[in-house]
Amino acid sequence: MSRKDIYYWKCDRQAAFHGTQVRGDADSNLAAQVEKELCRHFDTKNVVLSPGAGQGNHLTWNADVDGEPLFIRVENGPEKDAHLAVESALLDRVRQVGVATPRVFGCDASRSRVSFAWQALERVSAPDLNHWFKQGTLEVPKIAFEIGVAVAKWQGITFEGFGVLDENLRGYRTSYADYFHLRLDEHLRFLTERGFLANAHEIQAEIENHRALLELAPGCLVHKDLALWNILGTEREIYDFIDFDDSIAGDSMDDLSLLACFHDAAFLRRAFEGYESVRALPEEHVRRFWLHLLRNMIVKAVIRVGAGYFERDGGFFLNSPGTNLRQITLSKLSTALRGLREGSGLDILSA
Repeated sequence: MSRKDIYYWKCDRQAAFHGTQVRGDADSNLAAQVEKELCRHFDTKNVVLSPGAGQGNHLTWNADVDGEPLFIRVENGPEKDAHLAVESALLDRVRQVGVATPRVFGCDASRSRVSFAWQALERVSAPDLNHWFKQGTLEVPKIAFEIGVAVAKWQGITFEGFGVLDENLRGYRTSYADYFHLRLDEHLRFLTERGFLANAHEIQAEIENHRALLELAPGCLVHKDLALWNILGTEREIYDFIDFDDSIAGDSMDDLSLLACFHDAAFLRRAFEGYESVRALPEEHVRRFWLHLLRNMIVKAVIRVGAGYFERDGGFFLNSPGTNLRQITLSKLSTALRGLREGSGLDILSA
């Protein structure tokens, strides 16, 4: 299927929120098929699988293939999506501009032999940075600066079109405003009907007041799921950026705004400093930042409400002891709306 009419896959796909629920034994039945397919692809009988540690919407395994440690991702949704091939190409493009990503050892998204799409990546022997952040040992100022550097570097990659990328790495939409507004009404209606949001009209009006900010040409690479759990490394060093599956051709402030979905003003200042060490900030960057934080928090609210994230326990990757994810989500939406309306500085951000 095409992702032309998708703003964000996890909540807009036909099987909305697929892969966001706690998985049962049914997924383990795929392991034998995955192992057989890896044996065929790598022309070997020496494949050993074990459960992977992925927390996204893919099934994951660790694999040893003739002694080579690999990380396997599988998309088995009913849409028969082939986007893992697009992501594989993007991982190579990002590495070419000087940002570390895992090497791709194999990928088949055709579903011609099996009913799922799969990808075999270099397995990196390090946890994601959220592991260290939740332990309180992450060297935050250094890491935030380096994330900003990486964002500025991969923005050197530009595309024809806007929004989600097709198999030729071109954006499906002809204007950025078209992509930005894609499913916006649907997202706000969903949050209103679920009793989560009471000011959808106010949000829509403020976005409309800043429509001129969406006049972009061309669109740059946006990771679109930039967060510490999509970066691997140690307490003070980044090894690899991962999971470019949701990447788009979009606005240069989008990824920095995604960091603000989870972090405070101090973190963002260091990320901006890292960014500016490579690339100058664009015109109207302050309001573009808030506009994209608002749009991203709307999407995250849809996912969190729809997938039942607010009911998860403290072991869930988005939760920390003593925090209330629902209240945090509402607070971030309110902050983004205020920032857009007032053109505020980063100081109004809280953790």
